[in-house]
Amino acid sequence: MKLGILGPKIDELIGVMGIDWTSPELLVTALTHSSYAHENKREPIEHNQRLEFLGDAVLELVISEYLYDRFPTYPEGVLTKMRAGIVCESSLASVARAMNLGQYILMGKGEERSGGRNRPSILADAMEAIFGAVYLDQGLETTKLFIINTLSEQISKVVAKGGQTGDYKTELQELVQQKADNTLTYAIIGEEGPDHNKVFTAGVYCHGKIWGVGKGRTKKEAEQAAAHDALEKIKNGYNVLSKGE
Repeated sequence: MKLGILGPKIDELIGVMGIDWTSPELLVTALTHSSYAHENKREPIEHNQRLEFLGDAVLELVISEYLYDRFPTYPEGVLTKMRAGIVCESSLASVARAMNLGQYILMGKGEERSGGRNRPSILADAMEAIFGAVYLDQGLETTKLFIINTLSEQISKVVAKGGQTGDYKTELQELVQQKADNTLTYAIIGEEGPDHNKVFTAGVYCHGKIWGVGKGRTKKEAEQAAAHDALEKIKNGYNVLSKGE
């Protein structure tokens, strides 16, 4: 796929990114939503889900190393909360909007009509895919600089909060760790809607019991909602910290 398919304004995005691409087709792939590939089956088009998978892992590594080096006295629990706040969907979507990323994403007509260009999950996924593409094209050191510079505002906000990020999964995990025999698991228990506009339902379980249920546009979002549901039940007096309950 040629870079020109994204239009002349793509040069603006490349300029904002500050990346001298060796294989610019990686950027095209990073900006190709699965709905576009689905609507253009006759063309050999690769969508961005594989790059998103890679970029998610690279992002976690880079932010983990950054926080580990910058805050040598912080315990693991605080570092985990801080990382979660930096790499979460809302944070990545905010960065993507600041870059006007939505206007460059190749997506199907149905996805576009449903507001896909401003959907947080699509923007966040594209941002992760771009991180994966930069890693493949430029290597780890350049990718580190790109990620830290791109997320500098989000990092500052999370640091200012001292790790209080609203990460419900981590908050619930720390709560259940009060008893060593409590182990949480998450499962997707339902899906609704077409492939380009799915809503997932997740459940959080412990000792075979379901503690909370939540919905979201992504599996991660649904799991966070399920954890939040469980925390609300606990706050309202529902005793989930015992096998016998």
